Amino acid sequence: MVSPPAGGSQEGPVTSEPVPCDLLITGGTVVTVDDRRRVIDPGAVAITGDRIVAVGTARDLGHYQAKQVIDATGGAVLPGLVDTHQHLFQYLTRGLGEGLELWPWLSDFMWPVTTAISIDEARIGAQLGAVEAARAGVTTVLDNHYAPTDFASTLAVADAIEAVGLRGAVARGMTGELTGMAVKHGLAGELFRYANQEEIDITRACIEARPAGARVGVWPAPLNIIYVSQDLVVDAVGLAHEKGVGWHSHCSEAANDPVFYLEEYDRRPVLWLAERGLLGRGATLAHGIFLDDREVELVGDSRTGIAYCPISHQYIALGVMRLRDLRGAGATVALGLDGGSGHRLDMFACMKQAVLLQRVHSQNPTESNGEEAIELATRAGAEYMGIEAGVIAPGKLADLVIVDQSAPHHSPLHRTVASVVYSTGPADVTHTIVGGDVIFENGSCTMVDEAAVVEEANGRAADLVARAGLSPLLEPWRMTETPPTTLDRSEG
Repeated sequence: MVSPPAGGSQEGPVTSEPVPCDLLITGGTVVTVDDRRRVIDPGAVAITGDRIVAVGTARDLGHYQAKQVIDATGGAVLPGLVDTHQHLFQYLTRGLGEGLELWPWLSDFMWPVTTAISIDEARIGAQLGAVEAARAGVTTVLDNHYAPTDFASTLAVADAIEAVGLRGAVARGMTGELTGMAVKHGLAGELFRYANQEEIDITRACIEARPAGARVGVWPAPLNIIYVSQDLVVDAVGLAHEKGVGWHSHCSEAANDPVFYLEEYDRRPVLWLAERGLLGRGATLAHGIFLDDREVELVGDSRTGIAYCPISHQYIALGVMRLRDLRGAGATVALGLDGGSGHRLDMFACMKQAVLLQRVHSQNPTESNGEEAIELATRAGAEYMGIEAGVIAPGKLADLVIVDQSAPHHSPLHRTVASVVYSTGPADVTHTIVGGDVIFENGSCTMVDEAAVVEEANGRAADLVARAGLSPLLEPWRMTETPPTTLDRSEG
């Protein structure tokens, strides 16, 4: 661990006079992810209102007098984790859809859920996910919500997330009018329930109800560049620019996606986005696994955001995103968990898998490391979301997570960064702080009744699974298509 140089550890005015603040975190190792990538041990962070006001050694910040003090001795203090691609309602179907390829996973499993789900089911599914996020050190989430997407349901989901205390946005999934591409590949159905202009009008109303600057806002989200109409994408981006918010979509997630798009439109999808001037800051694309060299260059030059979802990419066996190439080109790459295909809302596992997937794919252990994973989960995530967070520095939003590193699985503790990425899990989180508010401490969320959320989610999930016709997926044991051939040597 690296301590800052003597006399230069505190950012802000140096004084021996008592300085009031609202919250002081002291005693832990502060992983700042600031411009100098300082790791301060032991460090301290002072917070007033929703902002960080000072960062330095515990000794240098000893003159701060706080209304509340958190002793983080034996732990690490990190910028809050940012989950840049979620589908929180999908956690109501946790454990189902196992072993399906992407398009069958959508058409045979998730589409029935999205056409059956009610406003109350979507609301409690989002709140269940938000509770799990808060318990796991996530402070900001981009929830790509696409069922149901009427005005009331969209705002109910945003309200449910904000009630837990999280920051973020609901990216309202828009499908618009049924396209030939969707019909051709089996994605037709009730999900295409609104005309293109209706999608824009509903989204505009949602944004006006929760405008830019809201703790949980609303973004336009044409659901997938591949199978929604080009006109809907253009109008959605125009709305985002008009209202000063970001926009979000899936893009080039499966190997066939750009192939199908090229056949349909004589252009690869990212090239078309670039030609129409739709890339740039505020544009965020989930996955982006199958980009060719020109598309990587276009995404990088425009500083477009790409959500890297390594657990989902492995779970559905999609492929490996070109992390090194995209970051080298200038793209803003951050991490996402991608809803039900990850089963757990665990950004620590996501950080670890982000590194390991790149290493095994390249067969090169130097391809990525823990430091990069933390940057993707914090600093890059905040840039992707367009918020003043992701680093521990004066003036930044006070979005922080504290993890305990005293348990046996962290011992001996030689390097805090390595321990955070490779040894830490949600159970190690002791505090989650968003805008100076402690939303998780002492083993439970502070702003909602966790037990009530879980109870309601369990009841509503059972009804949803039955109504969506998913009961066959509840079988307690599923064989693979090719049974194991290894002989049991204990027999005979």
